[in-house]
Amino acid sequence: MSRSRRIALFALVGVVALAGGIGLSLWDRRAPDAQDLLAISLPDIQGARQPLSQWRGKIMLVNFWATWCGPCKEEMPEFVRAQQELGPKGLQVVGIAIDQPDKVASFARELGLNYPALIATYDTMEVAKPLGNRLLGLPFTVILDRNGRVAYTQLGAMKPEQLRSILAKLI
Repeated sequence: MSRSRRIALFALVGVVALAGGIGLSLWDRRAPDAQDLLAISLPDIQGARQPLSQWRGKIMLVNFWATWCGPCKEEMPEFVRAQQELGPKGLQVVGIAIDQPDKVASFARELGLNYPALIATYDTMEVAKPLGNRLLGLPFTVILDRNGRVAYTQLGAMKPEQLRSILAKLI
């Protein structure tokens, strides 16, 4: 076999392997599953355990945050507005704070939080990995449709117009 034919054969094998890999990755793409998220139960700022499953049937915006996280604090007033305006239409915002309960309670009062602030440890962030937060960063937001399916996820702060657009499609 000539040198040019061998190069062409190797190139062809490479292209076929690359195409197969891309095809396999696209074929295996599944929507993230929110069942582990909906299965958790965490204490609120009063210490009462709150199962996330209690809000099934609603559009849920679950936001992982902390009082020491600047981008978290920037986006939270928009979540307060969304809960106020869209709560009657079926939206339930739930904050999962990776923080100390006293700091979360103080911040919730200061902000006028109108949705549940649940207290978690950093270990709780593991449920966010299969939802797309492989870095376990904050803020991280998951929006579930009324059927409990993941409609949207985002690592990093959400812009108000972006949030409004996503929620408008689900309400």
